Amino acid sequence: MDVIVVGAGPAGIACAVAAAEGGARVMLLDKADDVGGALPYSGGHLSAGGFSAQREKGITDDVAAHWADVRRISRGLGREDLTLLSLREQPAVLEWLLDAGLRLDPETPRIVHGHEQYRTPRTVHAPETPGGPEILRVLRLLLAPHTASGAVEVRCGTPVRELLVRDGVVVGVVTEDGAALEASAVVLATGGFGHHPELFSALEGAPLTTSAAPTSTGDGLEMARGIGAGLQGLGKYIPTFGGLPPEPGDPRVDWIHRPQLVAPERPPWEVYVDRHGARWVAEDDPSIDRKERALTGIDRMTFWMVFDSSALAVSRPMVHGWTPDELDAQCGVRRGVHKADTLDALALRAGIDPQGLVAGIARYNGFVAEGKDPDFGRTHLPAPILQPPFYAIENHPVTLITFAGVDVDEDSRVRREDGSVIEGLYAVGEVIGSAAVNGNAFCSGMCLTPAMAFGRLVGRALTRG
Repeated sequence: MDVIVVGAGPAGIACAVAAAEGGARVMLLDKADDVGGALPYSGGHLSAGGFSAQREKGITDDVAAHWADVRRISRGLGREDLTLLSLREQPAVLEWLLDAGLRLDPETPRIVHGHEQYRTPRTVHAPETPGGPEILRVLRLLLAPHTASGAVEVRCGTPVRELLVRDGVVVGVVTEDGAALEASAVVLATGGFGHHPELFSALEGAPLTTSAAPTSTGDGLEMARGIGAGLQGLGKYIPTFGGLPPEPGDPRVDWIHRPQLVAPERPPWEVYVDRHGARWVAEDDPSIDRKERALTGIDRMTFWMVFDSSALAVSRPMVHGWTPDELDAQCGVRRGVHKADTLDALALRAGIDPQGLVAGIARYNGFVAEGKDPDFGRTHLPAPILQPPFYAIENHPVTLITFAGVDVDEDSRVRREDGSVIEGLYAVGEVIGSAAVNGNAFCSGMCLTPAMAFGRLVGRALTRG
């Protein structure tokens, strides 16, 4: 076997297809029962600077402009070498998928407001939500001729437990059932560790509420560390801004019913308070990035949206997928959704300090009467919070991606802690950590697209004479 790819998500499939196109014999392994990795759970946002869907809309863009936006949003904390490699390949990734039949929402390319915004519309996604399944549909089409020809052998339901090393060189893998499979190169494409609470706590140092796939348990990262691989991206974790608490025993957030916290899309009538009842940010700040960074500074990164019945009737949607009546009906039923006739009683039900909440709401109401917020500079002050019943919706930090990962060089070769290369071992996708190209931020489309970009680059490189 020429190449073993561990992980059949977007990075792994892209790598396998590119290697097969170059004439390699590839074995594609995955512990899940089917290919796709995190795609069934993904919003499926892709981005590139200068591709056909932009040109069709008269949008002028290029790699340099994309790089300027990524550098601005990430504060220059990503790796310039890897980011530029990815950005140069990303237009080709989009054309590759589009040529294979990828369907795009006709409103895209667009600027996405869920994270800090690009200056140019360059994000695309499928018409459906989530859009990841559409990308998976197309990747299956691209993979199919290579599995049919025998160039790629796909083995699902095949967990890999360790890397096979001989004289310091990775020469294959050992599966969970003890089978040793050898190849000239091994590519780790196993995704992140957003569904492994203990590993997440150890590496990111934060509480875990996740939207990651259940298979995102850091297998590749731990196998690589087991043979001396170094890590990159430590200390760059940042959460996505808020989601309902998960049900007991399940770290996954309810992403369908998520609070609408994007101020440009729904100017807030509520306030955000911590467990002490104190406000901690301007709720109408248009920058999700600033809110996410402020969130990391409050106790357990947990906050509550507090509002009254007047706000519930007027400001919609407070929570995606719920009408005001449906939200009201969830109070006391769905974990983290509460109502009461007084603020004191609301605080007790929600787990907020009652005295602090009463004082905090009184202070905010005074700002509404004065027409200015000297504490945080909020300018949208539509009404005081006075009309019972009162509501509180608990929000936790949500992990979309993991920022730490296996250290690699410009050729995606895994490096040891001392910086030397582990021969025969490569890593692509989220296993290298999203901080590599996102720094300490979320850049739209810069998770899935780089995963496939690096997968294609490595797949081609492994077949060059």
